[in-house]
Amino acid sequence: MSTSGPTHGVVLGGGLAGMLAARVLSRHLDRVTVIERDELPAGPVQRRGVPQARHAHLVWSGGARLIEWLLPGATERLLAAGAHRIGVHQDMVTLSAYGWQHRFPETQFLLAASRALFDWVIRDLTLADRRISVRQETTPVGLYGDHTRIAGVQVSERDGQILSTVDAEVVVDATGRGSRLRQWLGAVGADEPAEDVVDAGVTYATRIFRAPRAAAARFPAVSVYADYRDGRPGQSGLVLPIEDGQWIVTLSGTRGGEPPTDEAGFTAFARGLRHPVVGTVIAAAEPLTPVYGSRSTANRRRYYERIERWPANLVVLGDALAVFNPIYGHGISAAARSAAALDRALHRYAGRPELARTALAGIAKAVDDPWILAASQDVYYPDCRVQAADPRLSVQLDARRRFAEMVGTAALRDPVVSAAAAGVTALAAPVTSIESPAVVNALRQGSPRRPLDGPPLTDAEWAMLRDGQPLVGESFGQSAGSTRR
Repeated sequence: MSTSGPTHGVVLGGGLAGMLAARVLSRHLDRVTVIERDELPAGPVQRRGVPQARHAHLVWSGGARLIEWLLPGATERLLAAGAHRIGVHQDMVTLSAYGWQHRFPETQFLLAASRALFDWVIRDLTLADRRISVRQETTPVGLYGDHTRIAGVQVSERDGQILSTVDAEVVVDATGRGSRLRQWLGAVGADEPAEDVVDAGVTYATRIFRAPRAAAARFPAVSVYADYRDGRPGQSGLVLPIEDGQWIVTLSGTRGGEPPTDEAGFTAFARGLRHPVVGTVIAAAEPLTPVYGSRSTANRRRYYERIERWPANLVVLGDALAVFNPIYGHGISAAARSAAALDRALHRYAGRPELARTALAGIAKAVDDPWILAASQDVYYPDCRVQAADPRLSVQLDARRRFAEMVGTAALRDPVVSAAAAGVTALAAPVTSIESPAVVNALRQGSPRRPLDGPPLTDAEWAMLRDGQPLVGESFGQSAGSTRR
């Protein structure tokens, strides 16, 4: 930093995005304070301020590599605590909008665990740095400074009984979907951002199961996705292995096709998807929890990078800036990409007027791919509510849909196209990589592989579900070991 004396950064929000931001700030500042309204648990425990944590979470390889770079040892810690490393598409049984995916050898991966475990490992590694401290049960209530520079933040403790200020050279808002930054900007003379919203009314229902004994250590992720082109409410289901020999099962439905939260309705919904494999798989497992529901699922993007009157040291990232339909699993990885963008900006411009604008431009680029991947599919569902100026969601939408359909169909059977599509999905490669010469050539040639007519579970995997007992529903579709890879 080019300032005199010790430098201090403040991060608003002690969730996953906030901890990654704190880790980045600690690489460039003398000390960092995280302001968190909740009491943070001393372990991988669900906390009050993250209600969406009850549903399935994953980290795609693009995000996992960045987290490992920021917090060396994070992957090893997660796996040692029971997280699963799932190869894409080797360890996945997937019915996409376009059909069943062949299980090609791994080119990308994802990490699957409970959100509480992800939060705990990242928090514990971050706070091992003595330069980072947390003020718990403290609520940020405003900024002080002006539109050129923020001097610090105003905070409240003990339900507003104690008000104080915290000075800072850099302030990062990572308070999530409930961010009040838009309301605070007027007080410092800054402008509010434009906002795009694509809300398909997605509802989630999740339940934890104990996996059959033989399937607890190793079983593929199983997912059935809606076909967003068919004009009906989109209904999807995911079975994801997590720690402690458990499966987290999340069902989702867009407006008009919401999953029930009673036990019987949950089971019926799973079997009533485009294919009943999710229902068949969970029939072999033991329910451990009630069904939990959630409705906070709209895609929302705020364009802070476009504001003219903006403080030179104020940055926004995580769900406070952009949030996506959770079905695509991009939230954690997008936060990691945003933290990396902040690190690059600090490396070049710490203590200089260009810092915030450079950081926000980089963060906007980091979230653009997951934004358009989610929004450009959700917009097709019935009664989707769209308030967006992004031309890719209007005048360019049909062309994008035709190209996505061509690539998505070819990826099911062609390993070259599949690997390229997996790189984009895993946020390990830009969306533009789909247009590479190798992919274009593969699209022209076509694939000699035949389409799959059912889930590509091997005989050994079906046997894991049985645990020596008959399994109702196994007879449908593809189930031979020869369908794999």
